[in-house]
Amino acid sequence: MPLNVVLFQPEIPPNTGNVIRLCANSGARLHLVRPFGFRLDARAVRRAGLDYRELAEVREHASLADCLASLGSPRWFAFTTRGSLRYDEPRYADGDALVFGPETRGLPGEVLDACPPACRLRIPMRTGARSLNLSNAVAVAVYEAWRQLGFGAH
Repeated sequence: MPLNVVLFQPEIPPNTGNVIRLCANSGARLHLVRPFGFRLDARAVRRAGLDYRELAEVREHASLADCLASLGSPRWFAFTTRGSLRYDEPRYADGDALVFGPETRGLPGEVLDACPPACRLRIPMRTGARSLNLSNAVAVAVYEAWRQLGFGAH
């Protein structure tokens, strides 16, 4: 079972397009939780995702709860600058969900509160830096999880 990438209320089309391309190349499934800050068929999404939309499994969901339920309530990790564990500390498993928040505000408090503290992860950055670009953060996390899983044919 492949990894699941969840973008919670993504706002910037090129980031989503880049994540579509990343998922196509890594075998991860992409789940988009509404509302979006753009139309999914927008030119900027198509340009960044090029023709990868046909090569990636992309699903849309009305809420995070609906998304997780559709996946059979998997173990999920919330990526946040306020995470207590580094992204490379958990032992990832097939079917895990990696959840990322909107570019301008990150995951809201109610989402973080629903995630066990041991599953709130951070990507190290230099002191004073705000955050990584969303598509870069997703790439860091997906490739670490995929590395742990042996870069198998997902």
